[in-house]
Amino acid sequence: MSQLLHTMIRVGNLERSIEFYTQVMGMKLLRQSENAEYQYTLAFVGFGEESTGQAVIELTYNWGTENYDLGTGFGHLAIGEEDIYQRCDAIAAAGGKVTRAPGPVAGGSTEIAFVEDPDGYKIELIQKKAMSEGLG
Repeated sequence: MSQLLHTMIRVGNLERSIEFYTQVMGMKLLRQSENAEYQYTLAFVGFGEESTGQAVIELTYNWGTENYDLGTGFGHLAIGEEDIYQRCDAIAAAGGKVTRAPGPVAGGSTEIAFVEDPDGYKIELIQKKAMSEGLG
């Protein structure tokens, strides 16, 4: 059986990104490795290990590159939450940026919110009770 392991995003400041994903989003730093020869560092963050079936995020820092053009192809990461309203309050209180307040999706009843990480990546928070229904 196949399993989604991780999504990789490039970040401009690894420490800042690790702090955001662990302190603001509540994930754990699972592991980190450095490749001096090719000048990059990888950090994996998530709510649980891939070995337990959890998908994680690979933060890739290419030494000396402080920012990236996010382009128009990438949409967002999505995270299921028990209470997106409470979660957005906690994210804002921790210094995170809530870019779309919690509430029903346009034309539907699924409750969502959006936050943004320090590099500008969008993260959608979806109320868990409606996750399997799709947006609508």
